[in-house]
Amino acid sequence: MTLVQSPVFELRRLDEVLVAGARLQELGRPAQERALRFASAKDREDFIAGRLALWHFAASLLDVDPARLVPDYSCPQCGPAQDHGRPGFMLDGVPAPLALSASKAQGWVLLAGVVHPSEGARLGVDLEAIDQAAFQGFDDVALTPGEKHFLKSVPENQKAVQRTRLWARKEAWLKMTGEGLRRNPAEVDVLDRPGLWDITSINGERQELPEGFVAAVAIS
Repeated sequence: MTLVQSPVFELRRLDEVLVAGARLQELGRPAQERALRFASAKDREDFIAGRLALWHFAASLLDVDPARLVPDYSCPQCGPAQDHGRPGFMLDGVPAPLALSASKAQGWVLLAGVVHPSEGARLGVDLEAIDQAAFQGFDDVALTPGEKHFLKSVPENQKAVQRTRLWARKEAWLKMTGEGLRRNPAEVDVLDRPGLWDITSINGERQELPEGFVAAVAIS
């Protein structure tokens, strides 16, 4: 199964997304309840900002008023009407013709979407700060033997970048499949997997990734 077109991306700073308490109701009850469970005000604000950014992104892709879109997240394990899982929206009471994915990292949110995707199309995107894969023991819990062998051939000053690229690819792929980290990432080799690639710029070089970040996208 292939998508009818390449994904459109949008990169936003979370602190630049309008976040107002009165707008929390527009995210739908599942997201409202999840937002209220965050112990940290910063985590709560980032969550709300990410959801609002995706809501407006979806509306811009469809060229409709955001008020016509109702969030409709679905988890492959838990079913529809969730506060997590694959993002989606209802448009005037019917599923909006979109494949969507989003990823937050250290104050940024990366959004990806395809309008009128082919039936059954799936999309996953991931944004990672390079220092997130630097902890001791990461390779043993996250990488396949082939990926470990690949890292041995990488110059020392590039290992952190390449290690994080591998992790971003894994996250994007597992978001796309809907497995998430229920699947052991050390079993998912992403060195040369069709339908998976690094993101180095946004929408034809119009915007670069922030320094210190890498990203990947997976489609099927």
